[in-house]
Amino acid sequence: MTMDAAAESSESRLSSSQLNKNKPFHNDESCPKEVLPVRGCGSRNTSPSGRIGSRNTSPSRQKVVKTKPRGLDEETVATFGKAVHPDVQMEDNIWAMLPEDLFNEILARVPPFMIFRLRSVCKRWNSILQDNSFLKFHSEVPSHGPCLLTFWKNSHTPQCSVFSLPLKTWYRIPFNFLPQWAFWLVGSSGGLVCFSGLDGLIFRALVCNPLTQSWRTLPSMNYNQQRQLIMVVDRTDKSFKVIATSDIYGDKSLPTEVYDSKIDKWTVHQIMPAVNLCSSKMAYCDSRLYLETLSPLGLMMYRLDSGYWEHIPAKFPRSLLDGYLVAGTQKRLYLVGRIGLYSTLQSMRIWELDHAKIMWVEISRMPPKYFRALLRLSAERFECFGQDNLICFTSWNQGKGLIYDVEKKVWSWIAGCALQSYNSQVCFYEPRFDASVR
Repeated sequence: MTMDAAAESSESRLSSSQLNKNKPFHNDESCPKEVLPVRGCGSRNTSPSGRIGSRNTSPSRQKVVKTKPRGLDEETVATFGKAVHPDVQMEDNIWAMLPEDLFNEILARVPPFMIFRLRSVCKRWNSILQDNSFLKFHSEVPSHGPCLLTFWKNSHTPQCSVFSLPLKTWYRIPFNFLPQWAFWLVGSSGGLVCFSGLDGLIFRALVCNPLTQSWRTLPSMNYNQQRQLIMVVDRTDKSFKVIATSDIYGDKSLPTEVYDSKIDKWTVHQIMPAVNLCSSKMAYCDSRLYLETLSPLGLMMYRLDSGYWEHIPAKFPRSLLDGYLVAGTQKRLYLVGRIGLYSTLQSMRIWELDHAKIMWVEISRMPPKYFRALLRLSAERFECFGQDNLICFTSWNQGKGLIYDVEKKVWSWIAGCALQSYNSQVCFYEPRFDASVR
């Protein structure tokens, strides 16, 4: 509260108490109401009786607001649009006796990033984030909502910022707890974030929880070669899996491998029957992994439960320059990309896969003003990823971010996105304290 607001609140309470002391309040319609406007430099009575012997210095005569006599607060709302309430004093001895379970339930409903900043207050605040009672309440409350996690390196030091879409605020999270080897962002799921990279000459993957600052390195794969990964978290049994897609290394094809945190090992699965694939453009939807392939043309679908690949002959739209697969809710799979060979005719479009007809159906187009602001040149690169019904677009050169809500059909810029590093890696992120890396 500012000093002016504090002075206004104090004077309002003083004027109200004097009024009640000198003139008892009567619940009678015939009783005239007195409106006491609050000003930072003093209080002036504008009632008819209060104006006797005084001079009104305002340019126009003050209008008396008359309402039903149910208290000063209601009249203050009618006059100034905001009620003046006295400050509530919180007594330490009462709050100190708050039951532990009630305290944990209240704390579990506080936005996670605010709790994260309270770790340095005292040892109790720091240790409560690992308390089983708090984690139980935290797992039962609704999710904070979607966030965007940006990761980059500044002078070989990992940096991380998270943008909360519900709060529309950026939060900086320290990332100096990770090992000092070359790694890049894979993705996020269920509160965990996955990275992969080179520890010397060895390709490794690690999983961490940014809020609890806990992490672990996954064991080496059976075919330890660099390739694309994707992570999936199962919150029901508190486990996660990492899928290493099939790839071609040298003159031999590498099989698909899946890491299961419940058994802490990689298992080898079928080699994907595709010759030419775009493994970097994949999406996980309804326990299935989808990848774009050029030979055979269409999609390759990997069933996580059976461990087998299947070809889906869904032809891509004509004149598609670059396409990204995005997973939606309820088995919905989207294709996002640019259409048009010339810069003046290009547009960004969104299609949805019709599983019954095995074809892409256009559902939306990016308005031209957003497209021109996001990609000023026809050769500019962009990234696209999604979560639930949200699709995010980021421009490498412009340093801008745009979000599209498929259900609401609303486009909106990400506030403060230009403040982040232009070469940052971005993904959707759900902040959770109860997500374990074990």
